[in-house]
Formats: sequence, C-alpha cells, structure tokens
Amino acid sequence: MLPSSSQPKCTFTSPLIEHNVPFGGHCGEHVDSNVPIRSAMCPKISFFIYSTTSNTEVGRVIISNAAITTSPEVNGQNQTSATLSCNLTNPTFPVKGHYWTNNGKIIDKSETNSDELYIEHEIKKVDYHSAGLYACVFLTEPQVNATIEVKVPPHVVAYKRSENANEKDKAVLTCMSQGYPLPTDWTWYKLKDDESVETAIVNGSDVKYEMKNTPNKTMLYVKDLDINSDMGMYQCQGTNQMGSHSDKIQLRVRSQLAALWPFLGIVAEVIILIAIIFIYEKRRKPDEINDDDDSGSAPLKSNAATNHKDKNVRQRNSN
Repeated sequence: MLPSSSQPKCTFTSPLIEHNVPFGGHCGEHVDSNVPIRSAMCPKISFFIYSTTSNTEVGRVIISNAAITTSPEVNGQNQTSATLSCNLTNPTFPVKGHYWTNNGKIIDKSETNSDELYIEHEIKKVDYHSAGLYACVFLTEPQVNATIEVKVPPHVVAYKRSENANEKDKAVLTCMSQGYPLPTDWTWYKLKDDESVETAIVNGSDVKYEMKNTPNKTMLYVKDLDINSDMGMYQCQGTNQMGSHSDKIQLRVRSQLAALWPFLGIVAEVIILIAIIFIYEKRRKPDEINDDDDSGSAPLKSNAATNHKDKNVRQRNSN
C-alpha cells in the first residue's frame, strides 16, 4: 500500500483549474463546487489519469460521447412479431463485436465479431415465451449497451388442476405466472357451479382465507375446510400493466370418514376370506366321512367273496 503522500490521484483538467480527485472516487463526492466539470459528464469518462506526487502519468482521460438509439419497446397486445434494433453513434474506439441478451442471458447465435454499428434482432412470435428485457451490447472501449422491453400480459397457470383435502384440514391452491413484466396484482375468486363469480377473496377480509403473493406466484390457503361450502372451483388472476390472465383450480373436500374407507375395506376383505375358508372346511368334512365309510365296507365284501370260494372248493373235494 502506498503512503498517503503517494496515493494515486485522478486529475481533471479544465482551461482554468486543475483538480486532483482521490483514486476510485466518484464525481460529485470529491470535486468541489468551483471545479468547472459537471457531474453529468462523469458516466462518460472511460479512463483516468492516475498520478502520484511525482506527477507520473499511468493513464489518460478520455471523454466518450458514444450513444445508442434503439427501436421502441414492444407491446405484445398490438404486435405478433417484432424486430429490435440498436444504432451506435460516436464510439470512442472501433467496435470489435456485439451480441444480444434476454433477461441477462446471451441469446444463442447472436454473438459476432462484426464491426457494424447498426444491429437487429428478430422476434418471430411475441408471447410470454419471448417477452423480457432485451439488451444490445457493443464490444468497444468502454463496452456500451442499451435495453429494449418486450411486454406482454401475464400468462397465469395453475400449479395443479385439482387439489384434494380432508374436511376440517387446510388446502393450499397455487398459481404461477410467466412472461414479462410479472404481475403487480393477484386476485382469487370462488366460482359458482356455472363458473360465474360467487365471491371475490380479499386477503385479510376473512380468517378462513390467507393469500401469499410474490411477483411470479400466488398461494391461497383455505382453512377449516367444509365439505358443503368450500368444495368447488377457484380462479386465480394475475394483472400487470399490459392486461390480465387467469386459470382455474378444482378443490375437492373429502369427508372425515373418508380416511376410514381403506381400513374398512381391509376388514371386509378379511371377513370375506374367513367366510370362504369356513364354508370350504364345512363342505370338506362330510366328504371325508363318506370316504371313510366306503373304505370300511369294501373289505367285508372281499371276505364274503373269499368265504364263498372256499365253500365251493370244499364241496368239490367232498364229491
């Protein structure tokens, strides 16, 4: 670190006065009121003269008057396609290339090494996919850029088309928004059976409802669910300066007994299985008894036949 007497200085020179500003300072913070250089000129300064107490020059001051003229912002309500353009004038140094960005990300295939001062970018379809904050960037010294807004109404989509919850529990309905600019206002509605508006839900107006909103998302909490009054269709609506868009969510509320149905089903299956086993066992026992009777009488017949044969043999011998 240099001693305080050797700290770099930024030297601003005018026809009447020379004034040193501490290195890294900003115009308006360190320049006194008697310095005849307006603070509005500060953003145009590209380089500075850095000097020490020995007045050794390590840079130079260059005032840049470069300016970019852009095409107007795009209104997605009136345009289905658009061509964005930027025209750079009075660059300090030659242009070594340029590119386009959308929401801070470089657009694919937009980078080039061309030294052209007029560039264009075509948007074939203006919708929530292509909307955003576009910027043209010229690679010169210093690098310069300008922005063009492509605006459309919000595109609101329900996170889930239907939501299931149990009676007395809490349900959470969620909607998301895409496009540019994002909604500045979110509204929820409870719809009738014919899908006309039954109730506009206002945050904080009823302890039953609670809304949590961010620019790109809204969440509606429905508390202490009632199977008769809360079940039905809900609508979420997002609004920005270009218009509004909405989507719907079906809320299904199950009875408190619904949780017992799986258990009752298992019990019924067990009872049916036991009944089948009991009936099968009951039918099988008479068949076993009959089989035992048949096996017991068969030897008697066999003995009778044997005795009859023996008797015949004895009769022949006696003859």
